[in-house]
Amino acid sequence: MGNRKYEIDTPENREFLRDQAAQLIRFGKAFPSPAGSSYWLGDDGTAWKDRDRQTWITARMAHVYSLGTFLGIEGSRELAAKAIHGLLTELHDDEHDGWYAGVHADGTPFGTKQCYAHAFVILAGCSAMLAGIPEAAELLEKAEAVYDRYFWEEETGLSRDTWNMEFTEPDSYRGLNANMHSVEAFLADADITGKGYYRIRAGRIIDHVIAWASANEWRIPEHYTSDWEADLECNKDRPDDQFKPYGATPGHGIEWARLITQWALSSFCGDREGAAPYLGAAQNLYRRAVEDGWYADGAPGIVYTTDWNGQPLVHDRMHWTLAEAINTSSVLYHVTGREEYAADYAAFLAYLDDKVIDHVHGSWFHQLDQNNALLETVWPGKSDLYHATQAMLIPTSDCSVSIAKAVRDSITA
Repeated sequence: MGNRKYEIDTPENREFLRDQAAQLIRFGKAFPSPAGSSYWLGDDGTAWKDRDRQTWITARMAHVYSLGTFLGIEGSRELAAKAIHGLLTELHDDEHDGWYAGVHADGTPFGTKQCYAHAFVILAGCSAMLAGIPEAAELLEKAEAVYDRYFWEEETGLSRDTWNMEFTEPDSYRGLNANMHSVEAFLADADITGKGYYRIRAGRIIDHVIAWASANEWRIPEHYTSDWEADLECNKDRPDDQFKPYGATPGHGIEWARLITQWALSSFCGDREGAAPYLGAAQNLYRRAVEDGWYADGAPGIVYTTDWNGQPLVHDRMHWTLAEAINTSSVLYHVTGREEYAADYAAFLAYLDDKVIDHVHGSWFHQLDQNNALLETVWPGKSDLYHATQAMLIPTSDCSVSIAKAVRDSITA
């Protein structure tokens, strides 16, 4: 028998997850700048005040500390409120609407208007509103309006990726990373506000992704032209790009599998026959990604990218891929009861505990090399807590509901 703290649904496993979630949330408490935007966190949780303060990180921190509010972790409500305020003030473009990519250390705004960041603002607004955070409803209302006006393409059932700062020129690039986090945000919005059209939008995006992936041996093409033609050679010269890496990204295949499962369970409400094609697609995505990525080069961990034949390209282990593997293996086990997912979950948690958790300073190492030694070429320090915190909560939560509502409901039940 293995270590019971890694075995899904055991009391020891629940205690391990609960303790790790609390440690993560305590680790990040130094994130807010005076105006509320999020500092990038260093290895020991101190704020790197000379770095840019990003909208997407601030929104994630608002979400995480809303979760901390439900968990009863001291100071979480106040920290969530600071992040929400930062999103409404120094990170918001009062002249052209929407959110800057971020602000420099001196407070000067920069960057394009990114669908990716705006999706996280919606998620932050939803979670914080559920937590009763002041200004959250105002934030969500503004975020929905901007997203609907500039990013959602009703005719295609997909989202644009990027505009210039003035919202006058859309970029020609289209991508699935922003659409993936839009699905996450849409499901949260539908759960928390009751606006069912957001769940319908999520389903439209999902239908595209399943069609594209199933035609490509369940490896998801990530990058597209303006008319949604797959660009399989995109960024071949920058294979380890933070957000647009070349080739297939196993971590995203895993993450999509969980979101598809959540959407199917929430949309078909017990109709297993209706949900079955989507649950099957989710399992195909997960299995392809794990077969391609996990232990792909003789060492534990999930490689960052592969080529279109499933051969590893960037061997680095990013912490977020492991977090999503923990999430999705637990969700698929609870949905199907298949022991293979429980075995994967136990293996992922053992690897997490052995290699990825920083048992000295706290939080998780964000990037390791193929030998599982610390690497900081793409993700120096420990920028935020979103993926890691969710991975400690999703395995014990209702997998048909967005995480903030699931955690809130479990605490108040």
